[in-house]
Amino acid sequence: MSELKYRRILLKLGGEALAGPQGFGIDPAQAEVLARKIKDVHDLGVQVAIVIGAGNLWRGAQGLALGMERTTADHMGMLATVMNALALQDALERSGVVTRVQTAIEMKAIAEPYIRGRAVRHLEKGRVVILGAGTGNPYFTTDTAGALRAMEIDAEVLIKATKVDGVYDGDPKLDPHAKRYDQLSYIDAVNKRLKIMDSTAITLCMDNDLPIIVLNLWQEQALTRTVTGESVGTLICE
Repeated sequence: MSELKYRRILLKLGGEALAGPQGFGIDPAQAEVLARKIKDVHDLGVQVAIVIGAGNLWRGAQGLALGMERTTADHMGMLATVMNALALQDALERSGVVTRVQTAIEMKAIAEPYIRGRAVRHLEKGRVVILGAGTGNPYFTTDTAGALRAMEIDAEVLIKATKVDGVYDGDPKLDPHAKRYDQLSYIDAVNKRLKIMDSTAITLCMDNDLPIIVLNLWQEQALTRTVTGESVGTLICE
C-alpha cells in the first residue's frame, strides 16, 4: 500500500457530482462512478468524511430572486443535501463500502443525528461518513459546513472536489491565458475573490490552520494521488 500523507480527510462535493449529462437531478450511474472514486481512497486506509451540496436539486438563489424567504430557501437546500447523501450512501454500500449518513437536522427515520463523537467512531471503524443538512442553520453554505465538520472531526485536510484542476486567476473556460495557482495563502484566496469557497469557510480554515486542496475530482486518480502526497490541484494554506 502506498504511504499516506493524509489519513483522515473531509471531502467537500458539489451536488453536481451526482448529476448526469443534463447537469440536474440524481443520476444513479454517476453516483456509482463517484462511489468508485471514494472507494479507491477508502481502500488505501484513509478515513473519509463527506459533505455534499445540493446544487443539482435546488438553488436557493432562484427562489430568492422570486421573493422567497431566505430561511425557507436555505432549509430546502439542507433537505436536498440529505437526498444526495442517501443516494451516495446507496452507491457506496453497493460497492462494498460501509457508510453512515448523519444529519444536522434530526430525521431519525432515515439517518443518524450528527454527533461528533459518533462520527469519529464510525471513521475509526473504517466507515465512510456522509454529513448532510449543512450546519443545520440558514445563511451558512455547505462550504462552511465542510470546514466546520473538518475541524470537529480533526480531519488533516479539506479537499474541495470540482470539475477544474485547481484555482485560476480567471475562468479557464473563457480565458485561455488564465493562470493556475499551485499554491495560495488563505489571505490571497479571500482578497483575490477567486470564488473557490465562501469567505467564511476559508477564514475558518485559516483560523484553525487546516489546509484546503482544490482539485478536479474527475481527473484520473486525483484523490488517491492527493492522499499519497502527490501535488494535485491547488493547495491553500498559511
